[in-house]
Amino acid sequence: MTSAKRISFQGWPGANSDMASRQVFPDAETVPCPSFEEALAAIHDGRADLGMIPIENSIAGRVADMHHLLPESGLHIIGEHFLRVNHQLVALPSAKLSDIREVHSHVQALGQCRQWLRARGLKPVVHADTAGAARMVAERGDPSIAAISSRLAAEIYKLQILAGDIEDAEHNTTRFVVLSRDPVRPKPNNGPVMTSFVFEVRSVPAALYKALGGFATNGVNITKLESYMLGGRFSQTQFYADVEGHPDDQALRFALEELQFFTRNFHLLGVYPAHPFRRDPSQIAADE
Repeated sequence: MTSAKRISFQGWPGANSDMASRQVFPDAETVPCPSFEEALAAIHDGRADLGMIPIENSIAGRVADMHHLLPESGLHIIGEHFLRVNHQLVALPSAKLSDIREVHSHVQALGQCRQWLRARGLKPVVHADTAGAARMVAERGDPSIAAISSRLAAEIYKLQILAGDIEDAEHNTTRFVVLSRDPVRPKPNNGPVMTSFVFEVRSVPAALYKALGGFATNGVNITKLESYMLGGRFSQTQFYADVEGHPDDQALRFALEELQFFTRNFHLLGVYPAHPFRRDPSQIAADE
């Protein structure tokens, strides 16, 4: 993957996106942004060279905003990263677990710890992001509130970990994409490659079936296919897809040609090396 000096991400310092950025680009400066839109804008206007953006989680599913923002961003996916997410219950140094009444965090983190919180009768409160929730706990000084965050956030905001690794499932993993102003394609036949794109099907019977038929006949594996509504109209649907292979490979080239015959507004989001996690789940970084 290309080198970078500054990496933008959504959230406060210590967020999981910050963690992922530091793992992939240990020598780069991370640039916290209050929203996904701001993180993407930072790349556009040169405040960041690249962006580290979460796109889906193995428990909570897709990060919905990104499926709408990516096609309009004008940016390109040049890499992916899988982060094993361990959630920590963090609170003031003086607090005890028996003191806690409310737990603040990002909606995805709360969802990933739903059973743990429910079993202890703790009230979940949605916050903008995990690290921001930890920062709020430190600033408010109330021993009855806690946050779900990373170990890095606990360290940054000088909080104690009351309970560690409280996520409901051991496989809790977030997939991030690395975004750039310019496309950076790997060479064909130089290791496993992923190709991501969005499209709309034409309004004809069996259009989706026909559009995807080329992937079956050419032996191309579709690893992800999701639909979402456009503009609030039930009759207009856009699809996001990840497939294995390089567009210069004959099989994928033929499949994409057939796809575009039955679709409109096809937009290639990126061609990038497949992360080793796809072949070997043990090849994953943890948020330690």
